[in-house]
Amino acid sequence: MPDNSPQILRKSLDFYHSASQLRFDTWHRLEHYTSQLTSRSARKADVARFRKAAHDAMTMLETIEYYTAFPSREDFRILWQVFEREDYTIFARMVEQLVRSLTNHSYRRSTFSSIRKIAEGEELDVEEEGDPLDLDGPLAKPYFEVLFVEEMTIDEENRLRSGLRSMRRAEDRFIYELISVPTFEDALIAILFNYNIQACVIRYGFPFRSKNQLDILQRYLAGLSDSDAEEQPDTDRGPLLGAMMSELRPELDLYLVTDVAVEEIAATITEKFRRIFYRQEDYLELHLAILRGIESRYQTPFFTALKDYSRKPTGVFHAMPISRGKSLTKSKWIRDMMQFYGMNVFLAETSATSGGLDSLLQPHGPLKKAQELAARAFGARRTYFSTNGTSTSNKIVVQALIKPGDIVLIDRDCHKSHHYGLVLAGAMVSYLDSYPLDDYSMYGAVPLTDIKRRLLEYKSAGLLDRVRMLLLTNCTFDGVVYNVEQVMEECLAIKPDLIFLWDEAWFAFASFHPTYRKRTAMYCARTLEARYRSISYQETYKPFRKQLDKLEAKNDTEGLIHTRLMPDPELVKIRVYATQSTHKTLTSLRQGSMIHIYDQQFRHKVDESFSEAFMTHTSTSPNYQILASLDIGRRQVELEGYELVQKQLDLAMALRERIATHELLSKYFSVLVASDMVPEEFRPSGIDSYFDPVTGWRNMRMEEAWASDHFVVDPTRITLYIGKTGVDGDTFKNRYLMDKYGIQINKTSRNTVLFMTNIGTTRSSVAYLIGVLVKIANELDREWNDSSPRERKLFDKRVHSLTTDLPPLPDFSRFHPVFSTGRESGTPDGDIRTAYFLAYDERFCDYLRIDEDLIDQELAAGRDVVSAGFVIPYPPGFPILVPGQILSQEILTFMRALDVKEIHGYRQELGLRVFLDEALASVRQTPIPVTVADIAADIAPDPGSHEEPAED
Repeated sequence: MPDNSPQILRKSLDFYHSASQLRFDTWHRLEHYTSQLTSRSARKADVARFRKAAHDAMTMLETIEYYTAFPSREDFRILWQVFEREDYTIFARMVEQLVRSLTNHSYRRSTFSSIRKIAEGEELDVEEEGDPLDLDGPLAKPYFEVLFVEEMTIDEENRLRSGLRSMRRAEDRFIYELISVPTFEDALIAILFNYNIQACVIRYGFPFRSKNQLDILQRYLAGLSDSDAEEQPDTDRGPLLGAMMSELRPELDLYLVTDVAVEEIAATITEKFRRIFYRQEDYLELHLAILRGIESRYQTPFFTALKDYSRKPTGVFHAMPISRGKSLTKSKWIRDMMQFYGMNVFLAETSATSGGLDSLLQPHGPLKKAQELAARAFGARRTYFSTNGTSTSNKIVVQALIKPGDIVLIDRDCHKSHHYGLVLAGAMVSYLDSYPLDDYSMYGAVPLTDIKRRLLEYKSAGLLDRVRMLLLTNCTFDGVVYNVEQVMEECLAIKPDLIFLWDEAWFAFASFHPTYRKRTAMYCARTLEARYRSISYQETYKPFRKQLDKLEAKNDTEGLIHTRLMPDPELVKIRVYATQSTHKTLTSLRQGSMIHIYDQQFRHKVDESFSEAFMTHTSTSPNYQILASLDIGRRQVELEGYELVQKQLDLAMALRERIATHELLSKYFSVLVASDMVPEEFRPSGIDSYFDPVTGWRNMRMEEAWASDHFVVDPTRITLYIGKTGVDGDTFKNRYLMDKYGIQINKTSRNTVLFMTNIGTTRSSVAYLIGVLVKIANELDREWNDSSPRERKLFDKRVHSLTTDLPPLPDFSRFHPVFSTGRESGTPDGDIRTAYFLAYDERFCDYLRIDEDLIDQELAAGRDVVSAGFVIPYPPGFPILVPGQILSQEILTFMRALDVKEIHGYRQELGLRVFLDEALASVRQTPIPVTVADIAADIAPDPGSHEEPAED
């Protein structure tokens, strides 16, 4: 391995977000250089120049490929030999073959050295060239790489490689190659850079520091706390390295080879290692252990059971004529459905729960095992599959945990399913406001100080015991991510048994990347549980307890709000739930969802109620294809999740960089960065943007911000500001992106559109999007150049409307006193259930149009105009009014300024549905909660004079 990194391309390296991008680009550059070296028209000066460029590229690649099994170190030795003897024709063929193998992944299914054969002047046959689509050939046997960490000589490494290769058997389901690195730091670089590594064998006696100083590889070590390992003797670093690897890539199978008595250490470190070997035991045991570890992640119990069932001959005397495709194959008119979908989907379509299959409502076989594997993958104690989307998952969790009268703190701009779930549960809802981003017509997230203030209000009112749950969205639709660990820790300091429900509908992928993972609900729950059990935390808590007692004795609410609180380790209970729309960000069919649970009290306090709630909301005919896709999606993320998420992130960063640095694109568009979406007070890191046009990605700014800031921005959610185009978000989405270029997006605001990269995004699709934006920018330029002075004034007016003349986003107003359950205590919670069902009777409601003066007159006269339902404009897609809420002037102004086509709960021909004063007066006389029948008895007209309302 080279001691020093090459000093070429230093500036351009800073503009690579990852070493993987640099690796492939450098191989392609080297291929270009070699083609120039073999050109007959090349002048002597050109040959010298391209030889220097090829030499520099080779030097860099040798440094990078040190951490991969292909190309091997032997391949590089041969490359250098051919290069030094200036046999450029052979050299070009070798480079071309290497690039082809890396591009089509043919190296994953062969162990031959094509480079050696080319160097010896032999031709490669068809089998050696490889067909990347030959799924029935060797490619059907999945390939991975195993990292060995130990200082070894070349001869020792070759003996180890030969020994493990000799253990291969035809019946092995997988094939692997090995890599060896000599130091602690090299091992960390290897697992973060090389996605193919699936297992690691840590041996005894290796130094700490790497000799590799290439900046882009050193970035992988930035922010990692490894001082303890550096101070340890070489022979004691193995367990520490295992612990750090487990933190960075928990899916890896780790094995420890030691020369001390394994009985002495097995009890303390087996949690991180699958197996501990004493000295060098026989190769067969190690080989079988490695394969068994991969098999444990590769298995898909329910998907496999469904495949097996589809192959069985069966007679269907049950429901579903479409089962086995019978109703299609017998048809003369709908056979095109079979032609479109293929036979397998219908062979697997069944309502059976036996015969090797399982029941979602009471799993005991392969489905139960599939859910257990998902819990392991996502770091949960329990995981449940849902086939009705996360809207149903949210309702299940709320109904399982909340009983009528419980108080729930919830961010107002969360998904509508939470609001409806709280209606069904009969919760007393206490809405929290997210900080507004008025310039972009969107909300951020709820500041922790506001959450603490609300909890302390309930504590002061003597109602903290009724506060049951805090419900927040992480990450938000626009990509704002909470500091989950700090939020839970400080809230638990106020209420030690508070339940947390984190809506991670858009964040399922986050568990499979070391930076993202630390802001997921399950990771933080596990972290806090371990922390509060530790002796060190208990010792740290004692002096804090004295500080806390002083603040409480002075009734210093502001002091408590602005102090970093610590929960009492004797009282705290970790009770955390997360709902995820797996289908949104990972591999799953539409509506595939998971509920992850980390609740220390689940078994004896929640198990039964959760089962009832699950039965209430789950279909007795769940879609088996969705369940199988959840199972296969879990396999994927355990084996290649880190690779896919890292590439997703790389592509998002490339898109952000391109828009920021392209002269024409930056004229009309800009990507919102951290400083645009997170106020400065919530960014103690002081980092405004993860990319700097001058320094590039060099300073690892994202990792620094994610380690400390109260809120961060998920860079894979790219909010494009389009105010300077003079086109509103909805028009830009439909007329420009979808209708003209077939680009699908989901969310818009008045002056932004949201693009998202996911694990299926490719470099080609990113390039296509950039090209489309350039075309749109050119079109806007042409329209401006061809426009008259009058047309330019109209354009300026539209731009002013989208950039300056923006209505402020309204906060939650308040519940009307008759629906306010906190009217006596002075707390802001309300009973939306009573208001919701009260509106079922048309006699209690009226309509007011927001485009007429009557509603202004009502407000000016002091009337409380009370919403009778949910009013949800799309965008932004969350309620701006809920049942029982008073319409404020700010909300009315905002509604009038909306230029969206969809406002659920507002009927264009009738107006806003509100409660009659008579209904509110009757509710005032009845204790809450109240039934609709109670009100109807008070205000129903005389039956003798009653007239049926006219039909609409």
